[in-house]
Formats: sequence, structure tokens, C-alpha cells
Amino acid sequence: DHAGAAAELMDWLASENRRIPALTAVGYRIVHGGLHIVKHMLVTQELLAEFRADQALEVTHLPREIALIEVIGRRFGDLPQVACFDTVFFVGLPRVARLLPIARKYDQAGVRRLGFHGLSYAYLIEELARTSPADAAGRVILAHLGSGASMAAMRGGKPIDTSMAFTPTAGLMMATRPGDLDPGLVLYLMRMEKLSLEQMEDYLGRECGLAGVSGGISDMHDLLQRRGRDVAAAEAVELFCYQARKMIGAYAAALGGLETVVFAGGIGENAAPIRAEICAGLEFLGLRLDAAANAAGRDVISAADSRITVRIIRTDEQVMIARIVRTIVQERDSHG
Repeated sequence: DHAGAAAELMDWLASENRRIPALTAVGYRIVHGGLHIVKHMLVTQELLAEFRADQALEVTHLPREIALIEVIGRRFGDLPQVACFDTVFFVGLPRVARLLPIARKYDQAGVRRLGFHGLSYAYLIEELARTSPADAAGRVILAHLGSGASMAAMRGGKPIDTSMAFTPTAGLMMATRPGDLDPGLVLYLMRMEKLSLEQMEDYLGRECGLAGVSGGISDMHDLLQRRGRDVAAAEAVELFCYQARKMIGAYAAALGGLETVVFAGGIGENAAPIRAEICAGLEFLGLRLDAAANAAGRDVISAADSRITVRIIRTDEQVMIARIVRTIVQERDSHG
């Protein structure tokens, strides 16, 4: 398990030939920030207690994250540990984007669109601002496409909507997660297959998305290689691109126009055919790719006469975590 693996890793790093250099702090990517956390922060016993209470919100990641924090805490004692939350990036979403169409009492309890991949999006918008400040200040769609896939609509450097919602299961089709799904279908499958809550949760996390449609293949590289001879693989790729194309169209409407699209993540950065197929049919928005630039994976892959600039930015959540940790530790030290 993660706790055991972490202990083994610490032993390995501390062995005679691999001594750990002086550590200043440890940073963690925490996928789900819970219902009330609105900023990155130092790990305390109170925060760990909140994580434990919130485990039902995010059973895939949070228990493992807790275990890792506890192992590192026991090993390094008073070393500052900083929790960096994917959800913090979306704290300022407009009210209409946060609301979910369920009973109002849940909104009052904090159940809302939280958004995920926030550390990636924070890095991407900073990089875009560094390379092209005018683009970053305009109407932008950031597409983080990997095993987990999502998009964020940005205006003036701030998020106005995002595809993942209360959990990372929502939104776009992913490697093994379905994205948006008719809730009635979930109930139907539970009844017909006589699935428990835990079995349904496992099914939605492991057996849907690309893997479900293709018959068991979740890796986009493998699907692209097989689609010429495998109908199911071809349909999985087509559905992934179709849903992403629809999302770009929807967010262009939400933004009231579109000036920049950024592809990132394992698929977004590396799969030229997927970028091309997602963008195919978006000419009505004024988007045109440069086929050669796209195939070469250049920084800008839109054609010279495209009204929308299309970019590839290699995301780096680890760098973002390091920046957050440095800032929080420096603030702590400056306040004594």
C-alpha cells in the first residue's frame, strides 16, 4: 500500500549511497480540498483530522494522501509539510458556474462544482502569461488531457468554468472514468447488475471511459495504433475527440468568444492526431491548425490565418507545488 511504499522509499533515499540532502519542506498535491478549504496551507493535526472526516468525498486519492503525509511526518518530525489543493484554483468561480442543479440545502452545506487539475491550470496560465501576456488576459480554454481529462474556461486570467465538478469523475471522457453520465443510467446499472455502492464506485473509476468503450484499452497511444483494425478502439478515440470538441464549443459560448486554446497533459502534449481531430470542425470559430506544426509538436500549432491561437504548453504540477511550498514556508518564517 502507499504507506508501506513510502516507508520503503524513505529507507532507500536515506541509504548510504543515496543520502537525502537537507530538506526544507515537503509539498503534496491534494486532489480534493474538501468543501470548505479555500487556500493552500501547512499540514496540521487539525487539517489531517479534516482530511480523515472528508475521505468519503474522494476515496481514490485522499486516503493514500493521508497515509503518505503520516509516514513523512513520522520520519521527519518537525519538517514543514504543505498541502497544495487542486480545488483552490477554482475557489473564485462565478456563482452560476459553481451551482449544481440539486436541492438548495446541499449548496448551503458546500456541495458545489469544485473543479480539479487546478495545480496544472495554475502553471499553464502562468506560463501563458510569461510567453504571451495579451493571450493570457483574453478568452482562453485550457485543455488538460491525460488519463484524467478536463478543461477550464479562462477570462482575464481567472477561471469562469471547468468541466470536472464535485468529483474528478465528471466532465470529459477519460482513460477509465466516464465523465458526465446520465444519473439515471447509474441507477439502472446498479439495479440490473445488482451492484453495491462500493462496486458502482469502482466501476465508474476503473471500467468506463476509453477502457469501457474500447473493451479494455485505456492508453491513448495504444488506441491510436489499433484503431485502423479495431472498431471499438476507433470509436473510443472518436468519442474522446467528439466530447472535447463539444466542450470547446460550449466554453467558447460561455466566454462570449475565444482567442486561445492550450493543449496540455500526456495526450494533449504528445498526441498530434488527437489535437487535430479535436480541432477539426471548429473552423466556424475561426480556428485552423497548421498540420506541419501540429505534427512537430511546436509551441504554436495554429495556422497563420487562424483567428484563434492554438498552443501546446507542457504542464508541470511539481514546479507549481514547489512554488506554493516556498511561498508558504517563507510566509511562516517571516511571521516568526
